[in-house]
Amino acid sequence: MIYVALLRGINVGGNNKIDMKQLKKAFEDAGMHHVVTYINTGNIIFDSDIPSKTDISRILEQAIQDVFGLQIKVLVRSIDDMAKVMDSLPEHWTNGQQMKSDVMFLWDEIDDESILEQLQAKPDIDTVIYLPGAILWSVERQHVTKSGMHKIIGTKIYRQMTVRNVNTTRKIVELMLAAKSATS
Repeated sequence: MIYVALLRGINVGGNNKIDMKQLKKAFEDAGMHHVVTYINTGNIIFDSDIPSKTDISRILEQAIQDVFGLQIKVLVRSIDDMAKVMDSLPEHWTNGQQMKSDVMFLWDEIDDESILEQLQAKPDIDTVIYLPGAILWSVERQHVTKSGMHKIIGTKIYRQMTVRNVNTTRKIVELMLAAKSATS
């Protein structure tokens, strides 16, 4: 099965620095196959025979601890999980000069539609969509500072998610599909 590991909080603001070549090797040494990294913020596409995403997360978190001495949370999503995100992601959403659009991947502890009640989204500014495993969020760039979603930064909820912009998310899925074709 093709998976993506989404690491939370690496190579951001000079903290938790991890070299991607070393990370790739750490994944391979942990038993993952056909490992590909995408940008420095911790997006790793790989193949594994391990059926449990929880087990894979645990193995990879331990590998990162062993190799880099860092306690980094690793969220694992299958190619099927990511296809569901793509099916729900409006095609016109972009991350550019006119619009800011993100996918907030949720840890199991907060993965429930009731999470929307805890967000401070402003319906007249923010567009927010829940789907199992993620929240999709978009706002026009001119209204970013007025968005209520920025108020979650630093909260307990925020520490239980990892965020990728829609451009990165689409590229991850593209790489996962290429990996699936290569291993078929």
